[in-house]
Amino acid sequence: MRYNEKELRALSQQPAELAAELGMRGPKKGSVAKRRLVKLVVNFLFYFRTDEAEPLGALLLERCRVAQEEPGGFSISFVEDPERKYHFECCSQEQCEQWTEALRRASYEYMRRSLIFYRNEIQKMTGKDPLEQFGISEETRFQLSSSPREGQSAGVSSQLDELD
Repeated sequence: MRYNEKELRALSQQPAELAAELGMRGPKKGSVAKRRLVKLVVNFLFYFRTDEAEPLGALLLERCRVAQEEPGGFSISFVEDPERKYHFECCSQEQCEQWTEALRRASYEYMRRSLIFYRNEIQKMTGKDPLEQFGISEETRFQLSSSPREGQSAGVSSQLDELD
């Protein structure tokens, strides 16, 4: 996936689906948890120093695994590099569950599967493909019902800067 730093910084300033100050540890061995403002915007997880407007970095939430760790904590790792984990510490177990659920729903692949599911349900109920009314071509509809092409939702993690 390609994006430029200017677009990424602009996206980081958009309203967040979820935002909070969390403890965050990067994937480096021996790193310690630091308080970071963490914002979920579409399928990017941005993290900031608590007193700055510019993000320190961003994680693209594609082909990733979100797992609850110790009580009140969760981690994010990526299929391509499962040993590279980002750890987050929440204020409560409730907050942790809220974050893990939101992060699992944030990926393109989750949204794609949901679209296919609801499209099929509507088609069963009405006998019509709901996408026809929007003039979506046969080719596009075929892509929605088949598996994604290689690289279409490749998971990457991107840092604007490395965690301090």
